[in-house]
Amino acid sequence: MTEWVTIGNCRLARGDCHDILPEIDKVDALVTDPPYEIETSGGGIFRSNRGCMDRIAEMGIDKGFDHSFLTPAIADSVVCFCHNDQLAKLLPWFAEQFEKYALCSWHKENPMPVANKHYKPDTEFYIHAWNKVGHPVGDLCQKARYVFAPVGKSEWQHPTVKPDKVMDKIMANVNGETVLDCFMGTGSTGIAAIKAGKKFVGIEREPKFFDIACKRIKQFYDQGRLL
Repeated sequence: MTEWVTIGNCRLARGDCHDILPEIDKVDALVTDPPYEIETSGGGIFRSNRGCMDRIAEMGIDKGFDHSFLTPAIADSVVCFCHNDQLAKLLPWFAEQFEKYALCSWHKENPMPVANKHYKPDTEFYIHAWNKVGHPVGDLCQKARYVFAPVGKSEWQHPTVKPDKVMDKIMANVNGETVLDCFMGTGSTGIAAIKAGKKFVGIEREPKFFDIACKRIKQFYDQGRLL
């Protein structure tokens, strides 16, 4: 059995999500940032500015992921970040599994000055797929398919942390009370879920980042109690 940590309305598990997901009841929404399928080499004269790419390669999160578990059996809606080159695989999958989907994006205000024989990495995509009961919510302004936010340095040394502004926008759009993130990282989805008044379930296999997520979420709850 998996060992769980409970902090407020959050339940966190350390381990591989493919092993743990069968233990979890269906949730309202899955919001996750899985490993991208990307090229981490190259960069030319700007290679020294690509330290995050070195960390991504070292962590082995540049080879993509098995998306076959992203089905309505796990959640009524799924928000999944991905690289541009993964769209050809993921969009047909979501079209088959869910009633509707939208391709949304985070536009970076300060992208890295590289292209690596591709386009400049100024946009990251996420797919929001849903069935009838999991349709997007929020007012008209919140339902924009894009969000502008700067890239910032993570104090937790995780190379793919998403900005609070991006996660808050997504959380304003997902329907329901319970959010799952099966690639939790340092807990940014959990923090956004707490702020939105939702229950959170998180899974992370790397002990270092699992411990950071637990610490961040506990600190966020403690600060809330003080306020």
